[in-house]
Amino acid sequence: MDLPHVWLWTMLLAFVLTWMIFHFNNQRKKKSMLKLAEAATEEIREGVADIIIVGAGVGGSALAYALAKDGRRVHVIERDMREPERIMGEVMQPGGRFMLSKLGLQDCLEGIDAQKLTGLAVYKDGKEGVLPFPVENNTFPYEPSARSFHNGRLVQRLRQRASSLPNVHVEEGTVKSLIEEKGVIKGVIYKNTTACQETTAFAPLTVVCDGCYSNLRRSLVDSTEEVHTYMVGYITRNSQLYDPKSLHLILSRPMVCIMYQTSSDEVRCIAEIPADSVPSMANGEMSTFLKESMAPQIPIQLREIFIKGINDGASMKVVPTKSMSATLSEKKGVIVLGDAFNMRHPIIASGMMVVLSDVLILRHLLKPLENLANVTQVSQVIKNFNDIRKRQLTH
Repeated sequence: MDLPHVWLWTMLLAFVLTWMIFHFNNQRKKKSMLKLAEAATEEIREGVADIIIVGAGVGGSALAYALAKDGRRVHVIERDMREPERIMGEVMQPGGRFMLSKLGLQDCLEGIDAQKLTGLAVYKDGKEGVLPFPVENNTFPYEPSARSFHNGRLVQRLRQRASSLPNVHVEEGTVKSLIEEKGVIKGVIYKNTTACQETTAFAPLTVVCDGCYSNLRRSLVDSTEEVHTYMVGYITRNSQLYDPKSLHLILSRPMVCIMYQTSSDEVRCIAEIPADSVPSMANGEMSTFLKESMAPQIPIQLREIFIKGINDGASMKVVPTKSMSATLSEKKGVIVLGDAFNMRHPIIASGMMVVLSDVLILRHLLKPLENLANVTQVSQVIKNFNDIRKRQLTH
């Protein structure tokens, strides 16, 4: 081959190689740009919250406060801002108090007539034993005792603390549904109580924390609630237990009874009843059952207070005891917390401790993220959250 032909083929080969290098570099840049575009699906718009929290109970209010302290703009939507009346969530274990202190909310237990509990008193067949709360490897910043109180009073204090921050907007309204686009939750449709009209709210992340009766949960996860028994509870007023610093557990038949101080002069009485044999409240069967079947099994030093509440006509509430395993939603831009996410038997008295622990985990994982609109990063945070809480709950 003569020199001109060699030169021509060399130039052609150089051109092809140059074009290929340019083409592959360009394709690589396009892929990189595409990944960035997918990661940041939208810019956070001015005036739009970073996070929407549905529900302002213990978990929702604590999370709103924690995230707002980290500089997030939080929009809380709560169905009813009046003080809740519950017969559950009235005992916070020492671990729960520890979580509150780590969130800077320990003072919310002050000024609500909360009572100090130092242990569990157990009664069975005329025998009695007291189990103090464990203090091994104590790293608490205070004495590791529990607290009992009116749940609604604590909830109102937590709501007040969250609302006091300028970047928290608390609104009374009922969330009707979630706004979804291509498997990503973008916000909520809700009815404002004051305006009585439906409106929308958008945020890169929505937290569903609206309790055990959550309707939104059903659109996010396929979790099955199991009802094992029912709890009937009432308050005996103008009373104090002979041992007010113990949570009293009576191993009676057919199920257990529980008694504890909810305030300095009020005692909560609870009896567990099998799900298939709940006496009627309307015709007085429940009062008769408690007085004739349960009261004789209550230790003599507690029995008078147990009966007094019934005779005084105390308002009784019957609620199901539910259990539900935690399941992550496959949809992006959303996470479920609290009793909407995971339920366990209330006799364990660990619900508030678990949700406050979850708040701390989620806050820690979200803190480094500058832009919550990065769907990929937030999805990884939610996965990490689930992995961490599983490890903590199994140790």
